[in-house]
Amino acid sequence: MKDLESATANPAFPFSDDLGPFRVIHIYEPRIGLRAALVVDNVAAGPAIGGLRMAPDVSTAECFRLARAMTLKNAAAGLPHGGGKSVLWGDPGMPPDRKETLIRAFASAIGSEETYIPGPDMGTNEQSMAWVRDEIGRAVGLPREIGGIPLDEIGATALGLRAAARVACDFTGLRLDGARVAVQGFGAVGIHAARFLEEEGARTVGVADSGGTIEDPRGLNLDALIDLKKSGRSVREYGGGTSGAPEAIVGVACDIWIPAARPDVVTEANVDSLSTKLILQGANIPIAPGAEKMLHERGVLSIPDVIANAGGVICAAVEYRGATERVARETIEEKVTRTTRELLESMKSAGVSPREAAVRIASERVHRAMATRRWSVF
Repeated sequence: MKDLESATANPAFPFSDDLGPFRVIHIYEPRIGLRAALVVDNVAAGPAIGGLRMAPDVSTAECFRLARAMTLKNAAAGLPHGGGKSVLWGDPGMPPDRKETLIRAFASAIGSEETYIPGPDMGTNEQSMAWVRDEIGRAVGLPREIGGIPLDEIGATALGLRAAARVACDFTGLRLDGARVAVQGFGAVGIHAARFLEEEGARTVGVADSGGTIEDPRGLNLDALIDLKKSGRSVREYGGGTSGAPEAIVGVACDIWIPAARPDVVTEANVDSLSTKLILQGANIPIAPGAEKMLHERGVLSIPDVIANAGGVICAAVEYRGATERVARETIEEKVTRTTRELLESMKSAGVSPREAAVRIASERVHRAMATRRWSVF
């Protein structure tokens, strides 16, 4: 499949290709300061599931890329859902009543777009999804009190990362027991990922948040770091090890490196600083395409986002059908284990990079789903 950004020569549709997007909606309500965008990329397998991201620097271009990642992720996992994404411009740390107003207004604006089911993402959470569902009757990642399976609370995405790590370590000969782990983005996903891997015998040697990086090759006290985050402070206040700027996490020597924050944190400009054997992409599109290619050429195994971090959307799909948390955990384990193994076998047999193998597997499934639908429906 062509790179999404170069798939068409039509300047009016710079992100379109044979898979989508199905629909693009821009939302602007100046009276309350609402600016948002929704990209429903592909709905051949079913209604699109994808998170609502809130940040002051989101863009429509980022929304396109994230929506495509969701299409491929959902297809790779074999979910009966297409992919979509929405972005809302604003500081997620704004006063709660202001945030509620914007999210409810956004939900109302997309109420008729029933091809899209919103979920939590960076800057939004279970409470946000409760507001969305109250407005339009559909959302995933809901609070327990209204029938949800809180993705962040159970660490759904990180459960998938652990499953991917187990398979990848078997493939590479790396042992999880004693493996050094560094986490970029020590939030909901990063905290659970570090905790789950420590349960397997790994040790956390570096973590970073927006305030800085802390590293110690002997291992960091994970409980102390979590307490810092719960109190609203940065990991840089840890009080031991070596501290640095947030971007210093890229250079922390480790066996497993987990990006769990923003897109494009690793680019061609800093990829040479990475000193690791295995990357588990806990965030969506965290590594630029050129950097992924360079990592593959160096022999660093990087499990793509569309495989490694599918735990969250798998949990969301299970919740949407009214199943239990136990079913969600078991389904995450089963699906991510299977898709990671399929990815690595495809890489080996076809002699391609992890990203090429993942896109090939997922896009073939999307095309097969598209063949079952009317021509006018992606």
